[in-house]
Amino acid sequence: MKIQNAVALVTGANRGLGLAFARALLERGARKVYAAAREPSSISIPGVVPVRLDVTKPEQLAALAREARDVTLLINNAGILKPSGLLGEDALAGARSELETNYLGPLATSQAFAPILASHGGGAIVNVLSVLSWLSFPGSTTYSASKAAAWAMTNGLRHELRGQKTQVVSLHVGYIDTDMAQNVTAPKSDPADVVRATLDTLEADGEEVLADQVSRHVKQGLSSGVYLGNPAA
Repeated sequence: MKIQNAVALVTGANRGLGLAFARALLERGARKVYAAAREPSSISIPGVVPVRLDVTKPEQLAALAREARDVTLLINNAGILKPSGLLGEDALAGARSELETNYLGPLATSQAFAPILASHGGGAIVNVLSVLSWLSFPGSTTYSASKAAAWAMTNGLRHELRGQKTQVVSLHVGYIDTDMAQNVTAPKSDPADVVRATLDTLEADGEEVLADQVSRHVKQGLSSGVYLGNPAA
């Protein structure tokens, strides 16, 4: 899919990776970029169309799908992290929140916009996943579970949307230099570099982005047995 003249919807576009996606899409010639956030007033990117969207609220999603009938590219970027172990006091509450946003959110958004993409010849969906789709370590276990579910869902979308010629791209990456990883001391990727790699893959008709050495290393090692280390170590 070509970015030039595309009409994109980016969820979670008010900061971090979503902000970088919105800016890069405009720079590459997208005709329109809907920048979605729970509070549209938090969007400060010149040239985009700020829209309200909490991906866990069906009524907001339905309203946006009625408004944005011209979307040809959906970037499911919105996500949350609730640091917790599986046995912690708040683990179930955190896991439910992460599943609602990180798994059910992009699924619902993809369901809402798949017919719109089909009406424009297929278009594309990019799901922002993580290297933690494939492994888990203390403090990220419930988040990892939500991203693993999103990875499986992405593979399913790829099969189910092939008939309408919708390209489905998964993005895997380790730590990114955003607010979510502000307390991490390990090496972090520049959001602009991650976005560049993703849009290059999209335009080359690819299906998977391994945006850093960590994600490439972990993907290569999936057949090596159970991994219990820290991917950044």
